[in-house]
Amino acid sequence: MKNFGFGLMRLPMNGEEVDIEQVKKMTDRFIEEGFTYFDTAHPYIKGKSETAIREALVKRYPRESFVLADKLSSSTFEKEEDIRPVFNEMLEACGVEYFDYFLMHAQSRNNYPKYCECNAYEIGAELKAEGKIKHLGLSFHDSAEYLEKILTEKPMVEFVQLQFNYVDYNDEDVQAGKCLEVCRKFGKEVIVMEPVRGGSLVALPEEAKNLLESTGKSCAEYAVRYAASHEGIFMVLSGMSSIEQLEENIGFMKDFEPLNEEEFALLEKAVEIINTVEQIPCTSCKYCTEVCPKDIAIPRIFGILNEIRRYDKEHTWIPNFGEHSASNCIKCGKCEKACPQHIEIRKYLEEAAKTIE
Repeated sequence: MKNFGFGLMRLPMNGEEVDIEQVKKMTDRFIEEGFTYFDTAHPYIKGKSETAIREALVKRYPRESFVLADKLSSSTFEKEEDIRPVFNEMLEACGVEYFDYFLMHAQSRNNYPKYCECNAYEIGAELKAEGKIKHLGLSFHDSAEYLEKILTEKPMVEFVQLQFNYVDYNDEDVQAGKCLEVCRKFGKEVIVMEPVRGGSLVALPEEAKNLLESTGKSCAEYAVRYAASHEGIFMVLSGMSSIEQLEENIGFMKDFEPLNEEEFALLEKAVEIINTVEQIPCTSCKYCTEVCPKDIAIPRIFGILNEIRRYDKEHTWIPNFGEHSASNCIKCGKCEKACPQHIEIRKYLEEAAKTIE
């Protein structure tokens, strides 16, 4: 199995619906180049990610020809008795009889106790024994210390999915480098999510972008190859929303070469430049919008604010968010509890209301 996977959170869309024909073309090219790993979750695109991969992949390829990962999200169950029915819904939505990789989704100190109270990990182990899961793991957004706690308490975990990229490696909030060390300590293989940090490592400040692209390689290539160049990482996921993005990624990952010393040094310089521009560390995971009672377009609004910070308001296209605007925030705080990046969302929404409305 090659070390590059197709993340299915940000698929191409036609309005509110997934562009299935485009996803089919992307799936075909991905498999044609020898890649087999696909990663989805029940809440992705409000359930449409699972059904899209059923139509584009499962119905069109033999089951043994691809690897499919799915996740148990905290928003999909309230008690232990809910878990198996939800799991069966996921199997049905994807059109499969088993998942190759199954994850306890977005684990942190905010939701891990709920998974424990509902015996989610133990049920996962039972499903593995029944052949409905091949590998049981978790995705994680918290401190290295808390990851060590989970791996100590849940020895049935086989692998960990981490947010890991060259900006977050030494970041004290994300602690990507420290979390990788914990996984190595426990002998757990690592899958990388957000190697391009929600696209922000492509839309770099001009000085950093010019530095990287002066070598003839793209910002995306540096970000993805960086993640794949570390010991203990066996899979790097990229959420691709166009055939062009897919072609670029498979171009440098089909014959993968780890970064050399000069390339690592270049990224260190890029980080120094990036860190001079304060950014809202939003990865567009949309966990905040799932719980927002006013349906505010938080990731899109933060993307606009970051664009303004990198460049200026004059050169930033600002859409009309209407009923989804920042000024509709009632400051309930639900978004901040759901945010894996621990962003002070209410503060930045107030800034957005003044800046872009």
